[in-house]
Amino acid sequence: MKLIVLGLSLSSSWGNGHATTFRALLSAFAERGNEVLFLERNVPWYADHRDLPDPDFCKLAYYDSVAALEDWREDIAEADAVMVGSYVPDGIAVGAFVQAHARGVTCFYDIDTPVTLARLDREDCDYLSRDLIAGYDIYFSFSGGETLARLERDYGARSARPLYCSVDTARYRPLEVPVRWDLSYLGTYSPDRQPTLERLLIEPARRRPDLRFAVAGPQYPADIAWPSNVQRIEHLPPAQHAAFYSASRFTLNVTRADMIAAGWSPSVRLFEAGACGTPIISDKWQGIETVLRPGSEIILADDSAEVIAALGRPARKLGKAARGAVLEHHSAARRGEQFEADLWFAIDVANTDKTAADRREMA
Repeated sequence: MKLIVLGLSLSSSWGNGHATTFRALLSAFAERGNEVLFLERNVPWYADHRDLPDPDFCKLAYYDSVAALEDWREDIAEADAVMVGSYVPDGIAVGAFVQAHARGVTCFYDIDTPVTLARLDREDCDYLSRDLIAGYDIYFSFSGGETLARLERDYGARSARPLYCSVDTARYRPLEVPVRWDLSYLGTYSPDRQPTLERLLIEPARRRPDLRFAVAGPQYPADIAWPSNVQRIEHLPPAQHAAFYSASRFTLNVTRADMIAAGWSPSVRLFEAGACGTPIISDKWQGIETVLRPGSEIILADDSAEVIAALGRPARKLGKAARGAVLEHHSAARRGEQFEADLWFAIDVANTDKTAADRREMA
C-alpha cells in the first residue's frame, strides 16, 4: 500500500506529542511492507528543532503553503490512502485539497480528539470543519469509547475508528542507569494541565524536601515557583526519553481537561513510560482501567497525599507489570497492524462501492 500523510510534524518533537506518535505508527506500518510519504509544513519553530530530519522508514518532504501542495497533486491522486492529521496549519484547506484530488481512501487522524470536538462546538477550529469530517472515509480517533459514536452520530463521520497512540519498543525499554529522581514528569506546558501538575508533583515536592523531582518539557512560564528539589529540563528529545524514564523511580501522567471529560484518551507518555518499566502515577479518567489496571499496573491519585503515599510503595513489581501490558497491547507493531487492517478494509469497501456504481451505470 502507498500511504501519504500530511501531519503536524515528523521531523521535530519540540513542543508536540505528534512526532513520536507518527514515528512509532509509521515505522511499524512501513515494516509491514508499505510505502509512506510524509508531507510536513515547513515552519520555523520545527525547522529550528529537528531531531529526525531523515527518517529511515519513510520519505519526508516539506511544503511551504497550501498552494505548494500542487507539486504533490499527482502523488496524492495515485496513493492508495491519504491521511491528514490534527493541528496541521491551514488544515481545513489542506483537507479540502486532499478530498478534491485523492482517488484512494481519505482519512483524518485526530491525535487531539476531545480538544478538536470542543473547538468544533465553539466554532473556532482552524484545522477541521464538519463538512470535511463527512468527506473523509475514516476518522481515526485518539479517543475511544462513547466518543466514536458521537463522531458518527453528531459530527457526520462515515466511520470512526479508535487509533490510540503506541510506543516503539525498540527505542523505549528499561536502561541500566542510576536512579536520579523519585518522581518525574515529561510534557509540554499546558494551562489546563498545570493545576494537576501543581497538585500531584509540585506540592508533594514541597512536602517532601528529602525527595527528588524533575519536570521536563518546554514553554513553562518563567513565573512558576519551582521548589528547590524539582529539577527543570527545558527540552528532552525522544532519544533521551528512555534514559529519563529509567532514571525515575516513578513518573507522573497528567491529562488535559478535555481528554479527562471525554475519557478513553490514553497519552503516548503512558505507553512510553510503561515500555521502560517505570511505575506510573496518574490522574483519573474514565477508561484508564482498560489500558492499565489500577493498583497492579498503574497507581491513580487525586491529591498530593496519595502521591506521597504511592512514592512509599515498592516500585519494581508495578513497573514490570506495566511493561508487560504495554508490550502485549500497545506496541507500535500491534498498532501498525490494526491501522493497516482498517485501511485495507476501507479500500475494499470503496472498491466494492465503485464496482456496484459502475454496474448500475452500465445497466
